[in-house]
Amino acid sequence: MSRIRARAVRAAAGSAAVLSLLAAATACGGGTSSGGSNESPKTLTYWASNQGPNIEADKKILEPELRKFEKRTGIKVKLEVVPWSDLLNRIMTAATSGQGPDVLNIGNTWSASLQATGALRPWDETSLKKIGGRDRFVESALGSTGAQGQDPAAVPLYSMSYALYYNKKMFAEAGIAGPPATWDELVATGKKLSRDGTWALGAEGANLSNNIHQVFVLGKQHGADFFDAQGKPDFTSDGAVKAVKQYVDFMAKDKIIAPGNAEYAQNQSLSDFAKGRTAMVLWQAAASTFASQGMADDAWGVAPVPVASGAPGQGTSTNSMVAGINLAVFKNTRNVDGALKFVKFMTSDEEQRLLCSTYGSIPPVKAAQTDPAFDRPELKVLRSTLATSAQALPQVPNESQFETVVGTAVKNLFAAAAGGRPVTEESVRAELTKAQAQMAQG
Repeated sequence: MSRIRARAVRAAAGSAAVLSLLAAATACGGGTSSGGSNESPKTLTYWASNQGPNIEADKKILEPELRKFEKRTGIKVKLEVVPWSDLLNRIMTAATSGQGPDVLNIGNTWSASLQATGALRPWDETSLKKIGGRDRFVESALGSTGAQGQDPAAVPLYSMSYALYYNKKMFAEAGIAGPPATWDELVATGKKLSRDGTWALGAEGANLSNNIHQVFVLGKQHGADFFDAQGKPDFTSDGAVKAVKQYVDFMAKDKIIAPGNAEYAQNQSLSDFAKGRTAMVLWQAAASTFASQGMADDAWGVAPVPVASGAPGQGTSTNSMVAGINLAVFKNTRNVDGALKFVKFMTSDEEQRLLCSTYGSIPPVKAAQTDPAFDRPELKVLRSTLATSAQALPQVPNESQFETVVGTAVKNLFAAAAGGRPVTEESVRAELTKAQAQMAQG
């Protein structure tokens, strides 16, 4: 999933063994312990992901909308906002116990992994028609809802993509006319900006999922997918090695990322940017976080993430993963009818305009994107990227384990760079070889 702080804190997903346990457990009866039923759908339980600056902010945003839904349908929604760091484990535990929510948010990168467990109710054509049909949604957002050839495991709720944010004052003081469009320009610009205790680029070197988001995009630019056509791991291809090395080299070789960023995992790079300690950051919709930390809207600019050619597009010009949040229905809910009504409400044009504009995300519902609220410069860049130059992370059952093992490999390489140890092509290949072996072990 993608600034609204917790969007980027994608929880490192569990191992294949844990997912297998979840698959075995989904048949354990269930639904909510105090929910309704199809015959009397009086109550729903909804697990929302932490999209705002904090959980209390999410409650203030969501609760009025849930009361609106109750007034229209007579169905009361019990809300729990779950931190990203806890959400996947909560889903697994709920499936095991049979005491889960009726409707829940998931990071869109988890869709295929959770789909493979059977924990989520599939969205067949009949179900999709009940919320207005597949054609209401942007195609790129639908690409991150589960494995190809299967009914989606969830529907898009909030869409995001990555952009390059830059500090206008720091650029002006360094005599830099505008944001870099290529990686060579970024490095050259970065060396001018990394001086006097400030650094050019922020990173989250210990955030496994953020590491994956960055190296996946660079992998695309080097012609690597990290999985072959059969969905088998392919972490050690020349393109994958080049992608990981290029990202870590921003610290190890180019010296434009501070060594301390190797330990960042809780959005500290956004704080550094907002406080003027770094001049650039690659992030999903970040405006809300900058504002919450006292950074004026006119102090920063936004541009597409660089690509080698300078012109973002598809294939080797991909410059973002398809980020976002999906809305799923738990398979063991006793209240399918009520859950579908709630999903229809949350993905309605009205709610999409309201919630996405509040959260600073892009509506995955086409009609909602026409609202003037989404014409801000930041959202124009994000929307264009999502529509023209973003690619979905691999929709394979073990995608979540990929985030863990390759994300950890990148973390280890950042730690080596921070410690002054060389990061060579051989050391990168060795880390990725180890990650691929871990995948094979399950």
